[in-house]
Amino acid sequence: MKGLDLDKLQAYLDSPPLTATMFAGGRSNLTYAVTDGTNRWVLRRPPLGHVLPTAHDMVREHKVLAALSAAGFPVPAPVRLCTDTEVIGAPFYLMEHVDGTIYRDVAHLEKIDIGSLTLTLVDTLADLHALVPAEIGLGDFGKAEGFNARQVRRWKQQLDASRSRDLSGIEELHARLAADIPAGGPGAVVHGDFRLDNVLIGPDLEVNAVLDWEMSTLGDPLSDLALMLVYAGRPLLIKDGRPFAPIDLPGHPSLDEMATRYAQRSGRDVGDLHWYVGFAAFKLAVILEGVHYRYTKGQTVGAGFDTVGAMVPDLIEQGHRALEGH
Repeated sequence: MKGLDLDKLQAYLDSPPLTATMFAGGRSNLTYAVTDGTNRWVLRRPPLGHVLPTAHDMVREHKVLAALSAAGFPVPAPVRLCTDTEVIGAPFYLMEHVDGTIYRDVAHLEKIDIGSLTLTLVDTLADLHALVPAEIGLGDFGKAEGFNARQVRRWKQQLDASRSRDLSGIEELHARLAADIPAGGPGAVVHGDFRLDNVLIGPDLEVNAVLDWEMSTLGDPLSDLALMLVYAGRPLLIKDGRPFAPIDLPGHPSLDEMATRYAQRSGRDVGDLHWYVGFAAFKLAVILEGVHYRYTKGQTVGAGFDTVGAMVPDLIEQGHRALEGH
């Protein structure tokens, strides 16, 4: 299996013969379901090819899962961390298997109460931001002061590292963001990529586990909220084989309703999110451009990467509109 040597993993675990399948939908770290016939785990490793070390640091991901699990927040509990790259060719960690559904197909979403589910996701994000990092062992997980400025610099560096074509307006968008960076309020644990298909949902639409913590750190919680709002309006789901935006589902809350719910649950002021939404659009554009770059280099694993690059120009335009108050 590409990216996972099961024989070496079996020897490392001293386990019965292993079988594995790769999870679809991941745009960065590779995720596999692994079993020895009795036990079930999920394995995470960095993607193939060159990556930014921080974004794919298995030690950090393992640490945040351990802390959040102990604090009672819904995440898979980590089982084992391996930093020896000789085992499968990269650092990795194992976490417990959690049952649940990841909703990506509109046909499935149309059968549930999308309004209730969306507000539950908003509540879950607010609950994450309510945790006090120092009280759950994450006081040294990042530096909240100056977070927004560092993010603007970091994602520009990421763009420069994965640029493979001209992108009209993206340099101007970065310059506008860099010229007026909000200081941000008290720091919190931020997920960095919180969206519908990064969550395992139970049969009663409860959140069984929040997944994909590779970009988590301490920072400005409004950055998480803004990215969730951008994701809600982007055509990242599939309907009849074509892209479809979650917000177009009947019964889906409006972006204003989502922001209001977050404010009520968290007690935070969300009166001016324009910069945050603009930055979220820029960040997502850079993420997808990086995926497109790896796709053109043959470094992606799985299907669905051929259309990612086409989403980037619209996100750049959305970023500019947000900064203009739209």
